[in-house]
Amino acid sequence: MKGEKKGVSSRRDCLKVMAVAAGGVAAGVGGASLVGRLGPASPGRWLVLTEEEACLVDLVTEQIIPSDQFAGASAAGVVNFIDQQLDGSYRNLLDGYRTGLKRIEKMSVEMFGRTFASLKWDEQTGLLQAMESGKVSKKIWAEQDSRRFFRMICDHTMQGFYGSPKHGGNKNYVSYRMMGLEYPRVIGQNRYPEI
Repeated sequence: MKGEKKGVSSRRDCLKVMAVAAGGVAAGVGGASLVGRLGPASPGRWLVLTEEEACLVDLVTEQIIPSDQFAGASAAGVVNFIDQQLDGSYRNLLDGYRTGLKRIEKMSVEMFGRTFASLKWDEQTGLLQAMESGKVSKKIWAEQDSRRFFRMICDHTMQGFYGSPKHGGNKNYVSYRMMGLEYPRVIGQNRYPEI
């Protein structure tokens, strides 16, 4: 489909991208150089997010709506929704997103000595719970409220998961299937069997 982007294909692919970014930490360069890699998007499959930012958003949103017997945020393409909205209606939030994502990485390095992508599931959960409760390093989150950032990305995750696929998320109507809802019919596009 024209204008449709492929989402982050798997946790493994995301780990590969983030592992490259983590090379600086392993080489002793430190968290600041790692986090410096998150910046303006270069031409690619994302409208405004860098590959590293997209991977991080994908991991965070999957923590918010994880896969179980049903598809989670990653399979629903929530990162696509967020990327599209940051290029449109949420454009004024882009700098806040970039800053918040950098702070998540700094926090991960400070707490665990590793990037968010390399953390175990429970460690990622713990980090996000600390953000949600505001129990974070005041040095890292001095100029941005971790609770507010977490609520924002949580709200956008819900919008991308439960909203219409035309906005970039809810790929293949995964949330509608989960809830047992019929897909919305589009006038002029309905196909009915001939009688």
